[in-house]
Amino acid sequence: MDEDRTRVVLADDDVLLREGLASLLERSGFEVVGQAGNADELLALVRERRPVLAVVDIRMPPTHTTEGLDAARVIREEFPETGVLMLSAHVEVDQAMELLAAGHRVGYLLKSRVTDVADFVETLERIAHGGSVVDPALVTELITARRRHDPLELLTDREREVLALMAEGRSNAGIAHKLWITEGTVEKHVRSIMSRMRLPETEDDHRRVLAVLAFLESR
Repeated sequence: MDEDRTRVVLADDDVLLREGLASLLERSGFEVVGQAGNADELLALVRERRPVLAVVDIRMPPTHTTEGLDAARVIREEFPETGVLMLSAHVEVDQAMELLAAGHRVGYLLKSRVTDVADFVETLERIAHGGSVVDPALVTELITARRRHDPLELLTDREREVLALMAEGRSNAGIAHKLWITEGTVEKHVRSIMSRMRLPETEDDHRRVLAVLAFLESR
């Protein structure tokens, strides 16, 4: 055992990919201390070998859904000092966000990035040293999803100002005084906000609360 080399376990049911990764990592100065083809083998290896890093495919046998992610959760709970890099063939936002919520010694990378050896090695080194790494494609997807679901996207600048003041608890009269507009104009803005945000037709006070909640969640 070489104490100067970063100890890694690999988990992927694609034997060719796994062997290729192992060869790449060995040539790059890492010590591959075990390989697994499913989640159970991975957990057994981690418990026995106590690696610095685990490189894990999100989808593994038997169902090829979230076995890798589930195993990563267990690793995080039992061995918080072990870094985890999840590999995926596709951008999977929900799974990635759950893992990345840990905030340190964790990463999410598309398998297509592995072909850039220098970047891949740098990613592993950053995670081993306590950092986190997010695939650029995931960042793009998150931004797109946020835009797609942002309830404030359709509001005008003035309507956003009105909504921000509503969030401060101001009445229509208070908003009018603050913005130097009439109370009637404020009421028009409020009606437009409710319509653009597609809030359900309920009593005005409840709709104001819903609008404010949406505003706060988007910040």
